[in-house]
Amino acid sequence: MFDYLIVGAGFAGSVLAERLASEGNKKILIIDKREHIAGNAYDYYNNDGILIHKYGPHIFHTNSKEVFEYLGQFTPWRPYEHKVLGSVDGQLVPIPINLNTINQLYGLNLNSSEVEDFFASRAEKVAGVKTSEDVVVSKVGRELYEKFFRGYTRKMWDLDPSELDASVTARVPTRTNRDDRYFTDTYQAMPLHGYTQMFQKMLSHPNIKVMLNTDYKEIIDFIPYHNLIFTGPVDEYFNYCYGKLPYRSLEFKFETIDQEVFQPTGTVNYPNDQLYTRITDFKYLTGQKHPKTAVVYEFPKAEGDPYYPVPRPENAELYKKYQQLASSMTNTYFVGRLATYKYYNMDQVVAQALTTFKKIMQGQPETYINGQNILQS
Repeated sequence: MFDYLIVGAGFAGSVLAERLASEGNKKILIIDKREHIAGNAYDYYNNDGILIHKYGPHIFHTNSKEVFEYLGQFTPWRPYEHKVLGSVDGQLVPIPINLNTINQLYGLNLNSSEVEDFFASRAEKVAGVKTSEDVVVSKVGRELYEKFFRGYTRKMWDLDPSELDASVTARVPTRTNRDDRYFTDTYQAMPLHGYTQMFQKMLSHPNIKVMLNTDYKEIIDFIPYHNLIFTGPVDEYFNYCYGKLPYRSLEFKFETIDQEVFQPTGTVNYPNDQLYTRITDFKYLTGQKHPKTAVVYEFPKAEGDPYYPVPRPENAELYKKYQQLASSMTNTYFVGRLATYKYYNMDQVVAQALTTFKKIMQGQPETYINGQNILQS
C-alpha cells in the first residue's frame, strides 16, 4: 500500500515525492508515461556528447531563496544570466527592448531619461488595457510593436496579439537602462550537471518507487494507494467531459554544429521572417567545454505535447468547470502547470509544490488545486 500515488515526474510531482518521502516518511509511487523523469526539464547528452534540453531551453531563475536553497540540496549551481538578441531590420539587438536596443536600431545616442521620453512620444493611449496588443502599444507605440511583438506572437500562438490576454506580452518588460539580461531575478543559475541528474538525486529516497512508460489509467485500479497527486492535464483526468483545454505545442529541430559556438548569445529570437521563433545555443546555458556545439530551432504548432495554455477568456471559463469538478474530489491533489492550466515558470511550480506539501502536513482538508484548499476558497 502506497501513501501517495503521484502522476507525473516533472517538478511538481518530484518535489512532492521527495518532501513526502523524506519529511513525511510516506511511501510514494511516482509514475510517468514518458521514458524519463524530469518532465519538460529533461536533458541528456546527444550522440556528440553535448548536453541538450530535449524540450527546448530551460533557464532557471527565481526571487525565492526558499526555492533556490531547496533545489540546491540536489545540485551544485552554475551562475548563468541568460541574454537574448532579436533579429530585427537585419540587425541583432537586445531583448527585452532597452536603451541599447533603441540606440542601435535608430542610430541614436539617448540616455535613460531621453529614452523614456522616446517611448512616451510613441506610446498610444489605450482605454482599458485588455489584450497583448494593448500592453505593448500603450507602452512603446505601434512601430516597435510591429518590429518585435506582433510577428513573434502570431507565430507562437497562431493568433494576433489583439486576440490574446494581456498577460502574454506583459511577461516581457521594456527597460530604460542598459540591462541586457533577459531576467532580473535575484537567483539566476543552472544545475551544474544538468536537470536530469538533479531529479535523480531528488527521487533517490528509499521510500520512493519510480515507474516510467506508464499511463496512470493502466495501473490506477490495480495499485493500492491512499492519496492521489495528479500533475497531468486536468481535462484528461476528467476524460475531457467538457471538451479539450487548448494548448500550443512546439516542434524542435536539433543540429550539431562543428564550431565552438553558433551565435553570439544563448538565444536569438526571430520575430518576423522565419518560420521558427528562436534558436538556442546550448553551450551558453550549460557551460560545457566541447569543440562542437548543439542548437535547437523552435517551431510552434497546434498539435503535440501540451506546453502553453492559451490565455483567452473562453479557455479560462472552460478551466473553471474542470476546477469545480476537481473540488468535489477527496484525497486528491491537482498540482503543476497542466493540472491548473496556467503557464508557470519552473520556480513557481516548485513553490506551489512546497506550499501544497506544507498544507498536507498540516492536516488540512484533502482537496487542493493550485496549492489552495478549494473547498474553502
